[in-house]
Amino acid sequence: MDATRKQLEQWDHEHLWHPFTAMSAYTSEAPVIIDRAEGCYLYDLDGKRYIEGVASMWCNLHGHQVPELDNAIRDQLDRVAHSTLLGLSNTPAVKLARKLAEIAPGNLSHVFFSDDGATANEIALKMAFQYWQQRDDPRPKKTKYLALSQAYHGDTLGDVSIGDIAHFHAMFKPLLFDTYRAPQPYCYRCPLGLERATCQIDCVADLETLVEEHHEELAALVVEPLVQGAAGMIVVPEGYLKRAREVTKAHDVLLIVDEVVTAFGRVGSMFACDLEDVVPDMMTLAKGLTGGYLPLAATLTHSEIYNAFLGKPEEYRTFFHGHTYCGNPLGAVVAMANIDLIEKSNLIEKLPPKIEILRESLDRMSELPIVGEVRKKGMLAGIELVAKRETKSPFPVEMRMGNRVCREAAQRGAWIRPLGDVVVLMPPLSIEENLLRELCQITLDSLKEASNWSG
Repeated sequence: MDATRKQLEQWDHEHLWHPFTAMSAYTSEAPVIIDRAEGCYLYDLDGKRYIEGVASMWCNLHGHQVPELDNAIRDQLDRVAHSTLLGLSNTPAVKLARKLAEIAPGNLSHVFFSDDGATANEIALKMAFQYWQQRDDPRPKKTKYLALSQAYHGDTLGDVSIGDIAHFHAMFKPLLFDTYRAPQPYCYRCPLGLERATCQIDCVADLETLVEEHHEELAALVVEPLVQGAAGMIVVPEGYLKRAREVTKAHDVLLIVDEVVTAFGRVGSMFACDLEDVVPDMMTLAKGLTGGYLPLAATLTHSEIYNAFLGKPEEYRTFFHGHTYCGNPLGAVVAMANIDLIEKSNLIEKLPPKIEILRESLDRMSELPIVGEVRKKGMLAGIELVAKRETKSPFPVEMRMGNRVCREAAQRGAWIRPLGDVVVLMPPLSIEENLLRELCQITLDSLKEASNWSG
């Protein structure tokens, strides 16, 4: 269906409901409509280009129009675009499951495919619950979950139940199950009122106490390893994840790690768990799994959990969960091509110079009066904006300062997106060093401009 630019803008405002978008504000301005992309650039209908500053919502690894990934999809189209995994299999899904089992930490050898990070986490919650109910020595009281304050793990009802971001989740409270809460490891605004320089990671000590006190009813602890993404790019103190694994193992509580954001090189290793030598009981993957090309997710677990679902059909030990496009051949084949490209191009091994460029640039940004803290891990960063550095006072919500900074960056040729008043930088891992410097300079200039607005 051909359409003029004016028609596209009109139809966008009349029909398209955008996720996590204040639609009344969105429809008051002309939309930015992306028409094509190449490398680490997006191009709008006018041909204006924008540097990919948030990797198309944190998932793009290699940029756009990558021959290895494009060709994998084209070749698969000549075979089969989709066939179900319900009682049937397909070649790409089998190969991808094998590959994930090979590269995953420890003994995570069983793979359940789904569509996105939210569904991968929902699956993990249901899988953990059912495991305790029907393993050889059932523990029927283990029906509760422990998660972090300000957690975000997706938008299905199970994920929202373990989530804790008020303006995302509070509305749905009557629909949710109760979850135990451990303090958020948010050093800049420590919920325990401590200073990082003298703190002994007291927040993880509180988590340990909660596990010790409630282990008889806890099915699992759910955490994002090393970085809480949508909570504001909160970088977890070193050693936190390892202690969480030790206490859960000691008290027979499953550990579910949500690596939807952190996996596939984003924090400087294939998986965040690798950096602390942690092997969880379940690991969820999405976003970077296909290099940002197609929706695909996976929930990985080990044989002890898998075996609890085996039995005669009439015993109904089956995991009764599934999605139409589980293990879709197009998604699976591009995921295989993505992992192959990560390995053959030494993508992760080439990151240290880029990580250093990002660090140096963030150090300059941290000197600005509206920047309270910069948080970084590998190739991701969050820049928290404040009205007063001395008191860490936030800007009034109605100022939408983070949004204003990102709009200024768009004018200057970079597409970035905030989490409230935390400006996020998360470009494709393949971004060239000069382009990364340009992205950081645009962000710095936009922050300077915002400093002028704030007086």
